[in-house]
Amino acid sequence: MAPRKSSNSYNFPAPIDNNCLVGHEDVLNDFLTAWADRNNHPIHPVWMLTGPRGIGKSTLAYQIAKKVYGNVGDFFIIDIQRNIDKDGKPKPDGKSISVYTVRAMIEKMQMSSMSGDWRVILIDSVDELNTAASNALLKLLEEPPAKTLFLLIVHQLANVLPTVRSRARVEKMRPLSISQLRRLCDTFMPDTDVSDEMLRLANGSFGRIANLKKSGGDTIYDELLECLNNPRANSIDMMAVAKKIAPDPALHGILLDAISAFGLADLYPSATHAIADISRLNLEPETALFKIISQIKQCL
Repeated sequence: MAPRKSSNSYNFPAPIDNNCLVGHEDVLNDFLTAWADRNNHPIHPVWMLTGPRGIGKSTLAYQIAKKVYGNVGDFFIIDIQRNIDKDGKPKPDGKSISVYTVRAMIEKMQMSSMSGDWRVILIDSVDELNTAASNALLKLLEEPPAKTLFLLIVHQLANVLPTVRSRARVEKMRPLSISQLRRLCDTFMPDTDVSDEMLRLANGSFGRIANLKKSGGDTIYDELLECLNNPRANSIDMMAVAKKIAPDPALHGILLDAISAFGLADLYPSATHAIADISRLNLEPETALFKIISQIKQCL
């Protein structure tokens, strides 16, 4: 077996630097048509790009932004990496975007665009705004500033305040096809053999493939399936796999993928709740994951 590449062997650019958009041509063309005709028919000021994580929503949003804003100072980005606390200090490791981050953006925006060029406010993502931040955004959307375009990225539409959603043009973006995922793999991982199983496992999300490759999750998933398929595997073997999955919460979902792969639909709801409880109840992940693996094994 060829050695697996290290995580830093892959070149996955951040969405702001990614010029390779695969899929979503319909949404992009709809925007470009509306933008070209803006002098005859005012363009909707709020575009909400919704869909599963990792399908290219952010990449599309940045490409749209670059076509719109006039000067560098007319582009405002709100995300976890730019999050700040009440004292204005960086807080990039937070789990939600604070109201202070939104207020700081509003203050900067009030001092910009003296030239009259268009401004863009890109929020990645609305799901991560805390309640106060969502309310601050709502007030801004109630009377949008002139010549300002809002690009709102949303992973779960149900997480967005209905009052925010009602003020936006909602564009529902679809998961990528197998052929589209293959194109992205060929672009960003040209020397890597990505199996059809991995493409199916991604559920239309290239971001998921990238995360699995960077973390080694694809190899761990193969070990999980091997353990479950091995009639001689015992509790020690299952705990060994659980220990490899436990440190990275992003990998916990591969247990749900295994459940789907084996057609054990009845286990899916309880396993989903058990995984959610790990962070919600601050449970010991190794033990919780071991229990799920054991349940899968018992059903085979």
